[in-house]
Amino acid sequence: MWPQVQWAFLAVLSIIVLLWEATAAIEVPSDSRIQQDLKQPPTIVKQSVKDYIVDPRDNIIIECEAKGNPVPTFSWRRNGKFFNAEKDPRVSMRKRSGTLEISFRSGGKPEDYEGEYQCFAMNDIGIAISNKILLRVSKSPLWPKEVLEPIVVSEGSPLVLVCHPPPGLPPPTTFWMNSAMTPISQDKRVSMGLNGDLYFSNVLASDANTDYSCNARFLFTHTIQQKNPFTLKVLTKEPYNATLTSLNDTDLYVVRNIPETTPTFLSPSGISSSKMALRGEELLLECIAAGVPTPGIKWFKKGGDLPEKKVKFENFNKTLRIVSVSEEDTGEYVCMAGNKIGSIRHTVSVQVKAAPYWLQKPTNLVLAPNENGQLVCLASGNPKPSIQWLINGEPIESLTPNLSAKVVDDSIIFNSVQIGSSAVYQCNASNEHGYLLANAFVSVLDMAPRLLGPKNQLIKVIEKHRAMLDCPFFGSPVPEVRWFKNGLGIAPDNIKYKLHNNGTLEIQHVRFEDQGTYTFVANNILGQAEEKINLEVKNPTRIVRAPQNLSVNRGSTARFDCKIEHDQTLSILVTWLRNDKPLHFGWMSKFKKDEDSLSIPNVNSDDEGTYMCMVKSELDQDFASARLTVLDRPDPPEDLELSDPEARSVRLTWVPGNDNNSPVTEFLVQYEEDRWRPGEWQNLSSYSGDQNSVNLQLSPYVNYRFRVVAINSVGPSLPSRPSTHYKTNGAPPDVIPHGLKGWGTRKTNMEITWQPLLDTQRNGPELRYVVSWRRKDSQDEWNNVTTTSSKHVVSNTETYVPYEIKIQALNEYGRGPESDIVIGYSGEDRPSTAPAELRVTKVESTKVNLHWVPADPTSVHGEFKEYRLYYWREASLVKGLKVNKEKKTKGFSNDVSQKSGILTDLVPYSKYKMYMVVANNKFEGPQSNIVEFQTKEGLPGAPKFFRIVQRNSETLHLEWDKPVEPNGILIGYTLQYKTVNGTEVGSPQVLSFFPNVTDYTIQIPDRFTRYKFYLTARTQVGSGDFYVEESPYSTNEAYSKDQVDIATQGWFIGLMCAIALLVLILLIVGFIKRSRGGKYPVRDKKDLPLDPVDQKDQDGSFDYHSDEDNKPLQGSQTSLEGNVKESDDSLVDYGEGGNGQFNEDGSFIGQYTVKKDKEETEGNESSEATSPVNAIYSLA
Repeated sequence: MWPQVQWAFLAVLSIIVLLWEATAAIEVPSDSRIQQDLKQPPTIVKQSVKDYIVDPRDNIIIECEAKGNPVPTFSWRRNGKFFNAEKDPRVSMRKRSGTLEISFRSGGKPEDYEGEYQCFAMNDIGIAISNKILLRVSKSPLWPKEVLEPIVVSEGSPLVLVCHPPPGLPPPTTFWMNSAMTPISQDKRVSMGLNGDLYFSNVLASDANTDYSCNARFLFTHTIQQKNPFTLKVLTKEPYNATLTSLNDTDLYVVRNIPETTPTFLSPSGISSSKMALRGEELLLECIAAGVPTPGIKWFKKGGDLPEKKVKFENFNKTLRIVSVSEEDTGEYVCMAGNKIGSIRHTVSVQVKAAPYWLQKPTNLVLAPNENGQLVCLASGNPKPSIQWLINGEPIESLTPNLSAKVVDDSIIFNSVQIGSSAVYQCNASNEHGYLLANAFVSVLDMAPRLLGPKNQLIKVIEKHRAMLDCPFFGSPVPEVRWFKNGLGIAPDNIKYKLHNNGTLEIQHVRFEDQGTYTFVANNILGQAEEKINLEVKNPTRIVRAPQNLSVNRGSTARFDCKIEHDQTLSILVTWLRNDKPLHFGWMSKFKKDEDSLSIPNVNSDDEGTYMCMVKSELDQDFASARLTVLDRPDPPEDLELSDPEARSVRLTWVPGNDNNSPVTEFLVQYEEDRWRPGEWQNLSSYSGDQNSVNLQLSPYVNYRFRVVAINSVGPSLPSRPSTHYKTNGAPPDVIPHGLKGWGTRKTNMEITWQPLLDTQRNGPELRYVVSWRRKDSQDEWNNVTTTSSKHVVSNTETYVPYEIKIQALNEYGRGPESDIVIGYSGEDRPSTAPAELRVTKVESTKVNLHWVPADPTSVHGEFKEYRLYYWREASLVKGLKVNKEKKTKGFSNDVSQKSGILTDLVPYSKYKMYMVVANNKFEGPQSNIVEFQTKEGLPGAPKFFRIVQRNSETLHLEWDKPVEPNGILIGYTLQYKTVNGTEVGSPQVLSFFPNVTDYTIQIPDRFTRYKFYLTARTQVGSGDFYVEESPYSTNEAYSKDQVDIATQGWFIGLMCAIALLVLILLIVGFIKRSRGGKYPVRDKKDLPLDPVDQKDQDGSFDYHSDEDNKPLQGSQTSLEGNVKESDDSLVDYGEGGNGQFNEDGSFIGQYTVKKDKEETEGNESSEATSPVNAIYSLA
C-alpha cells in the first residue's frame, strides 16, 4: 500500500512543479529603500515550542514575535477562546510584540494558566497565527510512603527490585544507590532496565545488603526523590567467603554449589512483543535474561542487517539503541539470550510511524496585479496527514469564495490577482501523531521601476575579460529592461552581449572599442527609470620575465627576475612569497627587492623553497614562481667500518652524508699512521661518488687509521670521524728507489744520488740502501756500500769516466728488488784546447758564415756542451755614431765535430770582433783566434721623430730627424702624402729630399682638409721603415706629437696657485696694517696713567694688560677723551696724516680694531690679527 501512495504523491508533486515553473513570483529585494515603502502582511519570526513545560518557580513567558508593514498588532486565544490579557493583572504583553509575561509576585498559581495558547499577529493586509502552544507546569511529586518487607531469595535465583518512580512532568530519570550515596555497581549480571527496575540475572551471596535505594531526579526542579531502601537477604548452601570473588563465573558457581539453569527472560516476557516508534526519534529495545551462568545477549534483524551507522549497543548489550529512526527501520528484531546450558529468543516487531513533516513548505508570494501564482503545501507522514487551508487564521471553507484563488489538491492557484487581495494563508498538515502549521502571505504589489544601485558607476575591466554591467532595479509589474551604448540600442545576441534575467548586461571578451557610456532603461506601466554606467578597458597586468629555477652555492647571492607590464592608469602591488608566506622587507631583512627582481645575499639552507612573485592591481593579478635550491658542501660520511682484512688490503665501508642538493662526485680516502708522520693525514686514494664500499690497497708495517672526505661541485666536506686502527705486518721492500744517477762534483769524484723511499714504502724497520758501482766495460767486481742516506760519493776517480751503478733497498725483513744498471760519470775538467782557424765567409748586412777546425774530443774533459762564440760590435762605419760594445754569445751545440755555423741579428754597416771557446757542463776552454769583419750596408731605420706643425690655415710645416740607426750612408728622404676624408683616400703625392733636409712646408687648400704622411729614409740599399702621421682636423688643433702645452702641466698650475696665494696673503697683511695703524694703548678714563707692568713690543708699541681690556667697547666720545700714545707704526706712517686716526664721527678706529681682535682670539694678549678672518673683521 505504501509504495502506491508514494507514486501517487510523486505524480501530484510533478504537476505542481510544472505549474510553479509557469508562474514566476516577484522577488522583493532586501534594499531598505524598497522595504520601507513596501506594505507587507505579518510574518511570525519567533514563537514558543508546541509542548511548553515551565518551571513553577519562574514567571511564565510565552513568546510570539512577528514582522510586517504596517507593524502588526497581537491577540491571543486560550483553549480556543479569546484571551483578554489586559483584564488579568498578572498578564502583560511586551511592546511591539505579542510575547506574554505571566508574573506570580502578587500571588496566583501557575497551574491556573495551563492550557492551549495561540497567537494572532495582524495588520491591514492580513493575519498570521502561531502554533498551538500547550502550556503545562512541571511537577515533581513525592514518593508514596510505604513499608518494604525484606526480600529473601536463594542464591542463584533471579530477582527484580521494582522502582516505580512517581509520575512527573517531564518524567524523572532514575538510578540506584546505597545509603553511602554510592552507585550500585552494574555489570552483565546486575543492571537497571529502561523502566528503572534493578534486575539480577542470578543472585549471589555478595548481593546481600540492606540499602538498595531507587532515586528519581526531576530536571526542572533540580530535586532528587529517594524511595525507601530494599533489604536483600540471600539464602546460601555454602558459607560466604569474600576471597572467592576473584574466580570467574563458572568456577564461582561450582564452588558455591549453585545449580546451572537455562536462560529465561525477565524483560520483556514471552517470546514476542511489539514496539512503535516515530520517525526521527530514538528506538530503544531491551532484553534482560536470567540464568546460571549469566546469559549473554545478541541482537539480529530478520530479513536484513542491523543499520551499523545508527545502532548502538548499551547496558552490556542488553539495550539496542537506533538513533533517528526512519521507515526502513521497520521490521522484526530478535534478541537471543544464551549460556552453556541453552538459549532462548524474543522477537520484537517494530513499526515506524511518522508525525507530519514538510516536503515543500509554502513560501511568501509577491505578485503584480493581473499576475498568476500558487502556494504549495506538501507534507508527508504515517498515516498520511490531512491538509487544511486557512486565510488570516480562518478556515478557507468558512469564507466567501475568492474567484482568483482556487484550492487544487495541496495547492492554492491564483489567477489574475488584483489590488486588495493580499492576505496571509495558513497550511495545517495533521495526523494522529502531530501537526504542522505554516504561514505564507500573498502580497499584490504595484510599484514604478526603481533603481537600487549607485549613481554614475565607473566600471573598469581588463581587455579580453568579461564585463558585467550590473544595475539592480525593482518594480511591479516586472519592468522591461533595455541597454544603450552612446545612444545606440544594444541587441543581446548571446555571443558578444548577453542579457541576464536580473537586467545585468554581460559583454564577452571586452576590447578597447567597447569603452564608452552605457545607459540602462527599465520601464513598466507605472513609469520608467534609467541610469548611466561608464566602462573603461585596461591593459592586463602581466609578468613578462618570470623568475627561473635557481641552484646556487651557499653563501652566494640568488636573484629572481620579475619584470612586469601593466596599465599605467592602474596602481599595482608586487608581493614576494616563499612557500606561500609573504616576505617582509626592511633594513633588518636580508631580502632586497627592486623594481624588477628579488635578491637574496649570502643564501643558506633556510632560504630554500618556492618563491612566488605576485602582482595585483585593482582588477587582475598575475603570478609566477620558481624554486631556489641551495647547493652546499656535502655532509661528512658516517659510520666507517673495516672488514675483509688481508695482509695488504682491507675493505672500508661508510654511509654517505647528505649531498646538500649537489651530487657527490668523488670520495677521497685519507689515512694517518702513528710511526713516521703521526698526526698528519695523507691522501690514500679517491673513488667515484656512487661508491661507499672500497677495497684499500695498503703497505706493510703501517698502523693505519682512515677517514673519508666527500666532494661535490661546491667543494669538499668536513672529514668523517676516523675509523678504528688497522695494522699491517712487515715485509721486505718491494719498491726500487727512483732517480738513481751518478755525476761528479769535482774532477776526481762521482756523487751517486737517489730518491729515498716513502714512509709507506719502507715495509719494515731499519731501512737501508745497498749502492753498487764499477767501471763501465770492465769485468771488475762490484764495489758496494750500505747506507741510510740518499747519496754516496765515490772518490779518487779519473776525470769524466763512465760507471755502472745500481741500488737495492733492504730492511729487517729482507732485501727488495734490485734496480736496473744506470750509467754515471765522474767529474769534468777544463777543456785543454780551443777551436782552431776561426774565420768568416759570406759577410752580409745582418749575418755571416763561420768556419773553424773542431777540437779533439779527448781535450773536452767532460761532456761536450757547445762551441760558444763571443762577439761584439766594435764600431759603426757611420762617422760620429756611438755604439754599445756589450759582448754577446751564441752557442753551436750539435756535437764536438761541428765545424761551421751562421751568426745572425747583426747591425748593418758595422765593425765586429769575435772569438770561440769549447764548453762542457762546467768549464770553458781557451780562446781561439780573434776575428774582425765588417757588415755591409742595409736598409735604414725609421726617422727619429716626425712632427706636423700647422702654422696657419694655408700651410702645414713638417719636421723630422735622421734615424737612430742609419745602417749605411743616407742618400735622402722620401715623403708620401695623400688626403683623407672619412673612408675616402686621395691619390698619393711623393716628394724626395736630400739627406741634409729635415723640414718642409706644404700648401693646403683649406683648413678642413686632412692629410696622411709617410716618411722614410734611404740608403744605397733602399728605403727603410715608414714613420706615419696624420694632420689635425682644423687649425685649432695644431699640435706636434712631442710638443707640450705648458698651460696643461701640473707643475705650472701648482706654481701659479702658489703665486696667487702669496699675493693674497700680502694683500691681507697690508690691509691689516692700514686698518690698525700700529698698536695704541687705550684707556676709558681721560687722565689715567700707564700701568707699571706695561711692556713695550719690538715694533715700539705698548701692550697693556689690565682689566679694562675685557670691558665692552665705549662710546665714541669716550674714545676722543682717552689718552693715546702714538707708536712708530701709526696711521701717520701710512701717509694718512694725523687726522687719519679718526672716523667720520670722531671716534678712534684703533680702539675698535684692537678690541675686536681680542674678542675674536678669546683672550690672546697680542693685539695682532691672528687670521684672515680677524683681518676681515678689522676691515669691517
